[in-house]
Amino acid sequence: VQIVESGGGLVQAGGSLRLSCAAVGMISRVDTMSWYRQFPGKERELVASITSGGRTTYADSLKGRITISRISASNTAYLQMDSLKTEDTAIYSCQAFVVPIGDFGINYWGQGTQVTVSS
Repeated sequence: VQIVESGGGLVQAGGSLRLSCAAVGMISRVDTMSWYRQFPGKERELVASITSGGRTTYADSLKGRITISRISASNTAYLQMDSLKTEDTAIYSCQAFVVPIGDFGINYWGQGTQVTVSS
């Protein structure tokens, strides 16, 4: 099982980015999918999560500027980020609780994608 992320990059303040996260491999089921971000020297913090049933959770500091969604048939989640600020600059990582075929489920992490917001 692998978690494949894409969509990071450089954007000007006020702009938008959409991050993608796909769980690939021999998968029986994918439950909650989440995005975290990490600032230099800080602990990773939750940005948003979405359950298999579509229930969403957002960090209070980002509500109104982000939307998480998923396409369960393709085990893919998206994070739409609008009105980006320079303080949103961080490494964004996807986490997914994946049940591989014939095995127990665990949380898998992507490699992380850099989001840089310039002033």
